[in-house]
Parts: sequence; structure tokens; C-alpha cells
Amino acid sequence: QVQLVESGGGLVQAGGSLRLSCAAYGYTFSVYVMAWFRQAPGKEREFVAAIDWSSGYTYHADSVKGRFTISRDNAKKTVYLQMNILKPEDTAVYYCAASTVRRVLRDYVAPDFRSWGQGTQVTVSS
Repeated sequence: QVQLVESGGGLVQAGGSLRLSCAAYGYTFSVYVMAWFRQAPGKEREFVAAIDWSSGYTYHADSVKGRFTISRDNAKKTVYLQMNILKPEDTAVYYCAASTVRRVLRDYVAPDFRSWGQGTQVTVSS
């Protein structure tokens, strides 16, 4: 079992920045990929970005490419999501997730992730 604890959400004005963190605990040796998803009210959970835990290779959704960056610190077992040039449409609950499934990064979907954090609210005001 892998436990994930997120932090870093909050309220920010459009154009601003936030950095989310996700600390992993437990059997992290079995994790291949970490990812961030988000869910806005009334909408389905949406993939944001993923990172290969070993290689550091990353993949970002088109909606955030060039604005958001996923990264990791292996020693701290922590994944980050740096969010810049935030827009009101980025408002959502952001979830960290861990997968023990091996796929090409762009092919991951939510069911591939068995471990999820509790979520952290990000609100972007216009």
C-alpha cells in the first residue's frame, strides 16, 4: 500500500502561480509512475501530468502544457506540480496518484492508479 499526502493548494489570482506537493509513504518501491489529476465541480476527473518515478520522464496534458510542470525528488519521495499562468478554468480539486502499472506515459488513465491522495483545492479568481 502507498499513502499519498498532498499540500499546497489555495486561492490565487489569474496569472499567478502555485506549487503542489505530494509525499508518498509505504511500499513506494512498487510505484512506476506518479501523476496529478484534477476534478472541477460537475465535471469528470481529468488527467493533468505524469512522471516516471525512475527515469524522470514526464508527460503533460495539452491543456496545461507550457504552464504546469511535474517533477519529483526521489530522496524525499515527493512529487511536485508547479503551476504558472493560472487561469480560472484551472479551478478544481487536484489529486495525486500512484500507479504500479507499466505503460507509455501518455496512455495512463485513472483506473491505472490504485493509490490516491485526499485532494487539495485550487481556486483561481478572475
